[in-house]
Amino acid sequence: MKNRRRVSAALVALLLGGAGLAITAPAAQAAEATFKVKCVPPAGGGSPVEGETTAKVTAPATAKVGDEVDVSWETVKPASNNTDLMDIPQDSVQPTGWITVGGGGGELKVVGEKKNPPIPKKAPMQMSTMKGKLKLTKAGRISLTPGKYDVAVSFPFGTFVTKCAPVGEVKGGAVIDVSGGSSGGTTGGTTTGGTTTGGSTTGGSTTGGSTASGGSGGGGGQTDFPGKAVEVSFDCGAVVPGGIKTPVTINAKKNGGSYDLTVKTAKGAMAAPMALPAGALKPSMDVKLGGADSGTVKVSGPANAEPIPDKAPVSLSDMTGTYKPGKSGKVTLSPDQLTIDVTMAPGSTPINVPCKATSSGVSLELDTTAQPGGSGSSTSTTGSTTSGGLAETGAQDDGGIKALALVAGTVILLGGAVFTFTPWRRLRGTR
Repeated sequence: MKNRRRVSAALVALLLGGAGLAITAPAAQAAEATFKVKCVPPAGGGSPVEGETTAKVTAPATAKVGDEVDVSWETVKPASNNTDLMDIPQDSVQPTGWITVGGGGGELKVVGEKKNPPIPKKAPMQMSTMKGKLKLTKAGRISLTPGKYDVAVSFPFGTFVTKCAPVGEVKGGAVIDVSGGSSGGTTGGTTTGGTTTGGSTTGGSTTGGSTASGGSGGGGGQTDFPGKAVEVSFDCGAVVPGGIKTPVTINAKKNGGSYDLTVKTAKGAMAAPMALPAGALKPSMDVKLGGADSGTVKVSGPANAEPIPDKAPVSLSDMTGTYKPGKSGKVTLSPDQLTIDVTMAPGSTPINVPCKATSSGVSLELDTTAQPGGSGSSTSTTGSTTSGGLAETGAQDDGGIKALALVAGTVILLGGAVFTFTPWRRLRGTR
């Protein structure tokens, strides 16, 4: 009997202790907020659009000063559906959000895993729950309100980030009642939902080569003049989201009083996301003259002689041309506008894609002697786009972007960069 009483007492103590733990542990509570957002697509993707989203923010209902609490943001209703152009692959969508912390606490960054089921055309967008930790350093009632967020979607040919921000005031969200003494402000903690890898648009950076001189030569008996590789950023407008960034090298070989130029871009830096026919890609470029001479020299390369299989390395051919100096002295040569003629079927009209160099540098410097009838020839840097049997998308905000028979994912690659002939404003959702 005595032993039985001891067991019963121990059991009661254990139950009470468990109950006590359950009572003192902060209970999680969730609150939803529905608000309008304005979403800005990747560079070149068209004009911003607006939609409505519902976010569920979960956090403890009560906590004490000094606690580090878990906070999550679940997207209950996305601002848009997927379009009818392209299925989104599994585990390719990664969201990142910023929650406004009341009481002067600033913002808490929350990140979701790159985890999602395949999203068919026209199906609702699905994003993982974003998570983070918040360190509480001030007593009082702390509000947690969802705010801006980014959605990064990765495809075999690049990662594209859409940035969304609230339109007007956001009402709703979770509230934490924080007990204890004051020790300053409310501070945000760490992110636990994953990392934001691949959050930039391929080729979108505008950093590049400096304006310092590259390789130099021209005097004496030297005939070969190798240039240095300079990073060049190209803006191809709405046709290529994010533009192109690739190393470019200009080499020269003296031929009498002139110079035979060879321009090289990065080779095989990326795999083709689809099969490309022979003759699909024909590049040309303007080489800008500086220093003692001025103008541009046109160089061009042949189209690819063989078909390029799906996922095979892709390279643009070397481009060649002749520079006949018009002035004597030190002349610099820099990569300028790149143009790619794209022919997806024999006999079809090529698609002319002009790409303006927004950041470049001097690849080569030559010590020249003026030749009769020499000098670089002025070349237009605006370029034009021919229809070539393309379908008009009917957009008014981007000057009529043309889709290559509306085939999503039809791409050509320059080194590590991607040309995408998909109207990306249609990929970011319904209005």
